[in-house]
Amino acid sequence: MADLTDLYERASERFGDKVRSIRADQWTNPTPCTEWDVRALMNHIVGENLWVPPLLAGKTIAEVGSAFDGDVLGDDPLAAWRDSAAAAVTAVRSPGAMQATTHLSFGDTPGSEYTQQLFTDLAIHGWDLARGIGADDTIDPEFVEVLYADLAPQEESLKASGLFGGKVVPPEGADQQTKLLAILGRTR
Repeated sequence: MADLTDLYERASERFGDKVRSIRADQWTNPTPCTEWDVRALMNHIVGENLWVPPLLAGKTIAEVGSAFDGDVLGDDPLAAWRDSAAAAVTAVRSPGAMQATTHLSFGDTPGSEYTQQLFTDLAIHGWDLARGIGADDTIDPEFVEVLYADLAPQEESLKASGLFGGKVVPPEGADQQTKLLAILGRTR
């Protein structure tokens, strides 16, 4: 299995492939994240990317402030994605990033745990984006394996957090991707 920084970079590249596939008429398409259309989903991911360099450099949320609030896509969402993704990958790959303490809203977290959360978001929201634009929604099988091993033991606490959809029971004989998506309240 690849290391976490490799998985993160690959997930960013795969997400980027989908971003480059968004047609001009698809930005308002719905996604499985019912509160977000394609543009809002992209704004979330680009905003998340923008937070990566300062947080892995040890800054606090208060120090960053409102710098990344609102619309971070501007008039050129593809450039916003490209620039933010490149900066985020560089920060994740920087020496000591996995050992760094990140000051998140719910407490101090090792850089490796933060990167695991970012990897999860890119992989799962990549599926959401694919569904929103009608692209291939297959998640890399290695991503599915890693994420399922990480998230399956946390399923009840994830549901209790309220951040994910309600309980989804995958069909009998479901593949691992379908089971992973069910953990996060998504259906195929």
